[in-house]
Amino acid sequence: MFDEHSRVLILGTFPSVKSREFGFYYGHPQNRFWRLLAVLTKTEPLPASIEAKKQLLLENEIALWDVVASCEIRGSSDLSIGQVVPNDLSTLWEKTSLEKIFANGDKAYRLYGRFWSDPIERLPSTSPANASYSFSALLEQWKALLPYLRKVC
Repeated sequence: MFDEHSRVLILGTFPSVKSREFGFYYGHPQNRFWRLLAVLTKTEPLPASIEAKKQLLLENEIALWDVVASCEIRGSSDLSIGQVVPNDLSTLWEKTSLEKIFANGDKAYRLYGRFWSDPIERLPSTSPANASYSFSALLEQWKALLPYLRKVC
């Protein structure tokens, strides 16, 4: 998900089972991604529909993509990811105005580093499996996006 105005890219690993069912990024209801972005961009109400989520991204010049195009995976566990085929990110570089790349979690960060050398900043995963981070702790780390967002808190 991106357009020519995208200035910041957030990379995940591979869609979870719930995201694949939902048909869009971070579809698990316990994933804190959309809540974090809503707070950071001062978006109310919390976007629920795919269209509202796309609007939030485009209005704030955020691109979303995954490092992995295909893989072997058990359920939604990033730890089980194997046989990785990376996504072709060249279209993103060519068709956007990217200034910064962020990884949503350690696995996305490490996989990205296997295939590309462009700088990337690791942020803690918004996944409900990352229970060691409270929402407020995640928010503090994810404030790294603020200089790249149109709307800021």
